[in-house]
Amino acid sequence: MAFRRRNKSYPFFSQEFLIQNHADIVFSLVIFILIGLMFEATAKTAILFIQPQYNVTTLSAEGEVTLYHYGWKDCATILFYFFIAIILHAVVQEYLLDKVNRRLHLSKSKNTKFNESGQLCVFHLVSSVWSFYILITEGYLLHPSSLWENYPHVHLRFQVKFFYLTQLAYWLHALPELYFQKVRKEEISRQLQYICLYLLHISAAYLLNLSRVGLVLLFLQYVSELGFHIARLLYFTDENHQKMFDLWAVSFVFTRMATLTLMFLAVGFGLARADNQGLDLEMGNFNTVLIRMTVLLLVCLTQSWLLWKFIRFQLRRWREFRHEQAVRKKAATKQPLRPLKRDSLGHHENGVLKAENGASPRTKKLKSP
Repeated sequence: MAFRRRNKSYPFFSQEFLIQNHADIVFSLVIFILIGLMFEATAKTAILFIQPQYNVTTLSAEGEVTLYHYGWKDCATILFYFFIAIILHAVVQEYLLDKVNRRLHLSKSKNTKFNESGQLCVFHLVSSVWSFYILITEGYLLHPSSLWENYPHVHLRFQVKFFYLTQLAYWLHALPELYFQKVRKEEISRQLQYICLYLLHISAAYLLNLSRVGLVLLFLQYVSELGFHIARLLYFTDENHQKMFDLWAVSFVFTRMATLTLMFLAVGFGLARADNQGLDLEMGNFNTVLIRMTVLLLVCLTQSWLLWKFIRFQLRRWREFRHEQAVRKKAATKQPLRPLKRDSLGHHENGVLKAENGASPRTKKLKSP
């Protein structure tokens, strides 16, 4: 299965060969793991990569329910879906984004941002719909107090744990993609910033058993980012599409305010009033003053940094808009007036030469040779 058009053939184990064929190599590894399910000797090892581990069956009002908690074996599952994310990235790039790029004829810098927004637009759309479905089925939106009640939330349903594992796998796969996609050096630092922030916040919510609060925050963040990347895609197709950025600006500010409010409500007040105060690693309880303050400080610093970047972005847009308006005004006021051509004897009127007093000049008689 080939994901890229082969314009040239490079020597094996070269840098160009790895970049051009990385999706095919990863696809072969996935097939190798899936083949391991067919044999009894390797099935137990192969299942570690595919299915979430640490399941526990409990009795509830609904009957027997299978719940999950985290452990070191989750690294194998994350690795498998890390490979899946690389394959899906190549599929979206080859069969969707590259075809659109050939029609738009963008510059190299715009092409890089277009590919970035296209990939993230697909991911944010899937993740926002998925997280919203989990919030509805688990009842977290209808009962907000369930976000901090009965903490620690050690046992997770399958869909919740699988969601967190795939989120970690996706953002981990974004690191080597910076190399595979030949991202410019000027763009690497900016992309590394938000990739590391996503990994830090998702890992903290998963390991500190704050999965319910993390789900709501991820949903809000992904919806806001989805609006931004849709606006940027529309801007690259037609630079007159600016209104979508204004809608995104409103959703961005709302997301920041909602995130800070929810964190102070759940962590600052909800967990602070809980009875089980203290650190208990076996029970998965991290409800201490130090950890709560660290989590709140991390979220506040992140939201402040995002707001600072947002303000700078809006100021840059405002300066560019004012500059364009000034250029248009100068171009409109400085239109040169064409001077009226005059002859030494008079001027032209309706194709006839007129003298200064309005009479037609006499024609000179030519002397015969």
